Amino acid sequence: MKADELKIFELLDFRAAEGVIAFQDRRMLLYDADAMGILRRELVDTVGQPVARGLLTRLGYANGYRDAHTLRDLFRWDDRQEWCRAGPMFHALEGKALPVRIELRGFGEGGKPEIEIWWDNCHETEQHFRHLGPATEPVCWTLAGYASGYFSACLEDEVYFIETECRVTGDPHCRAIGKTRADWGAPLDPHLGYFKASSVQEHIARLEQILQQHRQAVVRQRRETERWKTIAQTLQGPRVPVAKSAAMRDVLALAEHVAGVDTNVLLTGESGTGKELLARLIHDRSPRAKGPFVAVNCGALPEPLLESELFGHVRGSFTGAASNKKGLFEEANQGTLLLDEIAEAPAAIQVKLLRALQEREIRRVGANTPIRVNARLIAATNRDLEQAVARREFRRDLYYRLNVINIVVPPLRERQDDILPLARLFVEVYAKTLGKEIRAISAEALNLLTAYPWPGNVRELENVIERAVVLATRDRITVAELPPSVRGGKAPAALGEWIEPRSLAELEKGAILAALERHMGNRTRTAKELQISLHTLWRKVKAYEAEAGKSSKSR
Repeated sequence: MKADELKIFELLDFRAAEGVIAFQDRRMLLYDADAMGILRRELVDTVGQPVARGLLTRLGYANGYRDAHTLRDLFRWDDRQEWCRAGPMFHALEGKALPVRIELRGFGEGGKPEIEIWWDNCHETEQHFRHLGPATEPVCWTLAGYASGYFSACLEDEVYFIETECRVTGDPHCRAIGKTRADWGAPLDPHLGYFKASSVQEHIARLEQILQQHRQAVVRQRRETERWKTIAQTLQGPRVPVAKSAAMRDVLALAEHVAGVDTNVLLTGESGTGKELLARLIHDRSPRAKGPFVAVNCGALPEPLLESELFGHVRGSFTGAASNKKGLFEEANQGTLLLDEIAEAPAAIQVKLLRALQEREIRRVGANTPIRVNARLIAATNRDLEQAVARREFRRDLYYRLNVINIVVPPLRERQDDILPLARLFVEVYAKTLGKEIRAISAEALNLLTAYPWPGNVRELENVIERAVVLATRDRITVAELPPSVRGGKAPAALGEWIEPRSLAELEKGAILAALERHMGNRTRTAKELQISLHTLWRKVKAYEAEAGKSSKSR
């Protein structure tokens, strides 16, 4: 028997009178593909994509393993390779996918088996795209699981398939490679957990650890929000960005106009340009001004925590969920919700955001009942979302929903006229906050402030002025209080006498931790700014955490 001679009606026994479809002694079922797609979406929405992937992978594995044994007993195959080829061919007969190419290598005596399969018309890519949208990684989880189970039975060894190409990510075909566990080695490690039932508990444990680590990011962000409130209260004036330059005046004029229209707004601009303050201005000038203003940084939180923050959760929906919790969509009801760093939102979160925008309702994690919400959405990003859409990193339909009105906030280097007013504003704020009598900035210091390019924009200027106010010993800020970067790298003798020299490792640690703080804990953006790999950043941060742990134990 050859694999390409299989006929579906010879394999299945349709017993309409009994309501049974049988494949040998096994009962088979027919399911609508859309129903399976909806199930996939529900799994991703309810338990998250990693757990959903594991469940569907193991479902496919069990199916493939049993099919292999049934087909082995059913026919007398020409050789083992024909029996192996029958598995992918059976997929076509079941309507799951069309194997357009199957390559079997290393099946001889003493060889290392390697299988390569190309599929077209895969039902998983079709349904994933329909219900969850485009993805950045392969999604044929059931097919990869099926192939792994089938070939494990055929070769009487642990065989695992890793999908390397997928139609849903823009590839022309879906392609998977299978090898034994021993032959895969280290590249298999990131995928192995999806084949093990324990992966659910392991995933929950990892989530608990991540949640614990990232709750601090939420606290930092809320402190940032309170800081701006304090600044406004200190000045006893409206929360309006400084706008002496023509470019910034145009931005404020557009923001004032848009504020009165209840539509979505997208704020774009480099980090530190004041996008959140502009979002507050839009809120304060809008009919929703009496409602809450709620902000969240989408890049500072992992997917499970971000989902819980945005949509809330019900008691018992995951380990640690001891009570019901409102999400930020509910907290912002009748007000404004700012989604900062929207480009960093994971694909699964993007799908839920789109649904919330379209249907004006959300579902808490672990809940089935939708909740109506009425919040104006303002999104902010320092990335080019059009390029992110072109690279399939951001959903096109969500981009169009958010980009009704786009306000571009110029960097500080393009608004020179705003530097001195901002510097004087921050002097007033921090002098009052810190209880210091500082009335002015020296002419030499003003010249340096206007000549500096301010890569960190308004946020960097604010930090420089706060530092200067702390160090100032007279009634004005002088060159001596400015950091070396602003002074052109020349440290004054007055400071050099008391600043303790630090090692290169200490300087590196300080730079990394400062960058993490600037990016609200977002390690991807931090690594990009520092021009180091994400792996290097993770390794160094882990070393710093271990060092801190040892220090605390020794005290």
